[in-house]
This record gives sequence, structure tokens and C-alpha cells, in this order.
Amino acid sequence: MALVFGDSGSRAVLVTYFNNVRPAGGNNFQLRLFTNNITPLDTHTAADYTQAAGGGYAAKTLNNGGFTRSNVGGIEQVTYPEQVFTFSGPLNGGATIYGYEVLDADGVHIYAERDLTPFTPAGDGDTYKVNVKIQASKGTPT
Repeated sequence: MALVFGDSGSRAVLVTYFNNVRPAGGNNFQLRLFTNNITPLDTHTAADYTQAAGGGYAAKTLNNGGFTRSNVGGIEQVTYPEQVFTFSGPLNGGATIYGYEVLDADGVHIYAERDLTPFTPAGDGDTYKVNVKIQASKGTPT
């Protein structure tokens, strides 16, 4: 998967950290699975993604304080504990999951990542796992 920050997400990060403007809805994020066959672009917004529906699906909340920052091989990153979506059956219309997107508490699209292997839930107990990892740089911090 290739993580793509949207322009709206980049702006949200900048105003949050450099203008101290927090989302009115709080500081948590929403993790949503998308079912339209698109490749994430930086120009995308939340409206470009079709959220999964049916089959017991529900979006997940990522708590702001739940991320872990680390430096791996000179690359700063944050990770969040693995999120497991468990389905009770197929999604509406037998839809396929193509990846996930993260929104801020106000519903602003922050970023999306397309899965290299799309997944179609078919039965009760099927699972889809998301490992949220954002690498913030490619160099050694000073």
C-alpha cells in the first residue's frame, strides 16, 4: 500500500500544529474502509471515497493519544495498534474493500491508502486488518 496525504489533510495538519486550530469535533481520527476502485490522490477529499456499508461494518475511532512515535532506521514514524474489522457477512451489493482512509474529527480527509490486495468479505467472521503507519520523513532527524 502507498499512503497518500490529501491536500485537505496536509492543510489540516499545518493549521493544527502551526496555527493551533484544532478540529471542532475533537482530536480523534476516524478510520473508514472504502469500496470504490480508485487510487488515492492528493487532490481527493472525503467525498471521493465510498465508505463500506453492511455486513456488520462500522468505522473505527483512532484515539489521538493512542499513536506511538518511533525512529526506525533513521525514519521518524507513528503507528497505531492494528485495527481488525470483523464482518457478519457480505457488504452491501457484495462490495470489495480497496483500502482505507483517515478523517479528522470534523470529517476532513487526512489521507488514504489503497490495499495491494482488495478484499471481499463473504461470510460471518471474515476479517480485514489495518496497520496504520505514517512515516514522517526519509532522513535522520537533527
